[in-house]
Amino acid sequence: MAARAVDLDRYERRLRDQGFRLIAGVDEAGRGALAGPMVAAAVILPDAFDLDGLADSKALTALQREACYARISREAVAVSVRRAMPSRIDHRGLHKSNLWLLRRAVRTLPVPPDYVLTDGWAIPRMPVPTLSIKKGDAVTASVAAASIVAKVTRDRMMDRYHRRFPEFGFDRHRGYGTASHFEVLARLGPSPIHRLSFKGVGPAVADVRDDGAVTEGFE
Repeated sequence: MAARAVDLDRYERRLRDQGFRLIAGVDEAGRGALAGPMVAAAVILPDAFDLDGLADSKALTALQREACYARISREAVAVSVRRAMPSRIDHRGLHKSNLWLLRRAVRTLPVPPDYVLTDGWAIPRMPVPTLSIKKGDAVTASVAAASIVAKVTRDRMMDRYHRRFPEFGFDRHRGYGTASHFEVLARLGPSPIHRLSFKGVGPAVADVRDDGAVTEGFE
């Protein structure tokens, strides 16, 4: 496991000192991918959660993420995961879908938080006070936990899509715009889980697709 980051829970400690007890972190995975869903997770960690090995999901190996995911799922006060499928992203726009999805993850936590920490930008219309933190997934325990849950959830989904559309190699690039991904797109055209509004994928229309089960909207 990765070494414990110095002061990874400093934001949470300061908020607890101010009287906030249920502090949620929220983050998403798959924002910039050409294919597949965008997944958001919200996590409330207990005060005594062991931070050893916890880090931004991008700084961990797949095995380390899986181990952290299992521990977070087992020990967290509350976890919520929601997804936006490609048709919804195409129809509503990436940024608008992203903000909606992050709010949805927070609002559907089984234990309502009294404060929320976010990664990067402020999220309007949240139900409780929020603080946006630059590189929050790398410097804040609860946001790091959310990034891991979102990433592992999305990777598992892309593994399933790989079995359905093996020619695209979703198990390797996870839907992101690699050279091999663009090469297959040029030969075969987009799959039912591609985001047609993204540059290099298809025409900027995507309300209607052949497979409604794959392209459901928010969940």
